[in-house]
Amino acid sequence: MDNFIQHIQGIPINHYLIFCSIIFVIGVIGVLIRRNVIIMMMSIELMLNSVNLLLAAFSAYRGDGSGQVFVFFVMALAAAEVAVGLAIVIMVYRNTKSVDIDSLSKLRW
Repeated sequence: MDNFIQHIQGIPINHYLIFCSIIFVIGVIGVLIRRNVIIMMMSIELMLNSVNLLLAAFSAYRGDGSGQVFVFFVMALAAAEVAVGLAIVIMVYRNTKSVDIDSLSKLRW
């Protein structure tokens, strides 16, 4: 395990920052451009995973386990988001026969 931590600490933290920023921006672009709810949820998961990777990198870089605890809580939050989000998508699909965001305006009173 110490060899793995030394290998992780050998990579400069700037590389992790750049990589996670690129992944996060791809997720933001996916949320802003796509109109499909499932694609938007996948983009949100991509953003959460980029934050998880950065938290794990900082945790390994500093040799502290608190970042890994935060990763666990973010993963639990992501699992809850998927469960609630998919339930909402299923109900929207039953009512509108589409998972397009623009079709949600039909559900207004």
